[in-house]
Amino acid sequence: MTATARALPLPTRRHTLLALAAAATLAAVAPGARAQAAAADPVRMVDALEGTFGTHAGFRRSHAKGVCAAGHFTATPEARALSVARVFDGSRVPVVARFSVGGGNPMASDKGRTVRGLAVAFELPGEQRWLTSNLSAPVFFVGKPEHFAGFIEARRPDPATGRADPARVRAFNEAHPDTKPQIDWLAQNPVPASYAGAAYHGIHAFRFVDAQGRAQMAKWTFQPEAGLQGLTDAELAARPDHFLVDELRGRVAQAPVAYRLVLQLAEAGDPTTDPTVQWPATRRTVDAGRLVIDHVEAGAGGACEGITYNPLVLPPGIQASADPVLNARAAPYAVSLGRRLSAPR
Repeated sequence: MTATARALPLPTRRHTLLALAAAATLAAVAPGARAQAAAADPVRMVDALEGTFGTHAGFRRSHAKGVCAAGHFTATPEARALSVARVFDGSRVPVVARFSVGGGNPMASDKGRTVRGLAVAFELPGEQRWLTSNLSAPVFFVGKPEHFAGFIEARRPDPATGRADPARVRAFNEAHPDTKPQIDWLAQNPVPASYAGAAYHGIHAFRFVDAQGRAQMAKWTFQPEAGLQGLTDAELAARPDHFLVDELRGRVAQAPVAYRLVLQLAEAGDPTTDPTVQWPATRRTVDAGRLVIDHVEAGAGGACEGITYNPLVLPPGIQASADPVLNARAAPYAVSLGRRLSAPR
C-alpha cells in the first residue's frame, strides 16, 4: 500500500486501491482487446486533457466539475432473468454517484453544449462492485482509442486568442468521421435544464450472463422519471453559468430524484465494438430497475471523490465487450488518479 493510500479515509482508500488494482489487471478483465487498447498511450491522453483544459490541483482531468451524491438501486425480476449479477437480485443496493459536466475545467459553464455525466458505483456484498460511467449523449466522441488524444489536442486554446483554432478543429473532425455522431447529437439537442432531466447512457456494449451461462449483449440508459428537460435558447441565456448543482440540491431536498435503468438488447449484426454507433430504436428493451438519488453533498468532496468510476470494474454476471475504447479506459483513469492524489486541493 502506498503512503498516499494509507493517508486516505478508509472508504476512499478502499475505492482507490480497488481502482488501481482494476487498472493493473486489465488483461484479465478483457484479454481479447489488449492489443487494441494498447494502441492508445494513456499518458498522452491525460497530457492532452491537461494541455487543453489546464492542470487543476485535486480535480479530475476529465469531468472535473461535479458533485457527489448517494442513494440506492432496486432491480426488477426481468433484470435477474438476464444476469446473475448480485446487483439484480432485487435487494436494495446502496450507490455512490457523481453528477458532472464534460471537460477538464472545474469552472466550466453549465450552459455549454457539452455532455453531462452520471457516474454510479453500486456497493455490493462481499467486496463486489459495479462501477459505471454514463454520458448524456448516446454515443462517444471517438470510435478508436488512438483518436482520443488527437481530438482533445485539436481543441487546445491558441495562446494568442485563448480559444481553439476552428480550422484545426475542423481539419481533425474531417479526417476522423467517427467524431461526427456526438458532435451532431450535441448540436441538435438542448442543454439540460437539470441533472435530473437528462438521460445517461453507458455508451458501450456489455455482456449480461444468466444462470444457465447464456450471454446477451446489451447497452443501458438511465432514463429520468421526471422526463427529459431541456432549455430553450432564451431560457439558457437567462441562466447563470453555474446552476446545475444548486438546482439538483434544491430538487432533492424536496423529493428524491429517480431514474429507470433500461437495457437495450442487441440483435445479430448490431455492432458491439464501436461506441459511436447507436443500435436501432426498434431493439427490445428491458426495465432493469430503479435508481434513486436521495442525497446530494452540501459542498465539495464526499464519498465519490475517491472513486475513479472505471467502467471495467464489473461484478460476476456482467462482462466487458471487445470494444477497444472501453478496454482502453482503465489505464488513463489510473494515470489521472495518480496525478490527482499527488496534488490534493
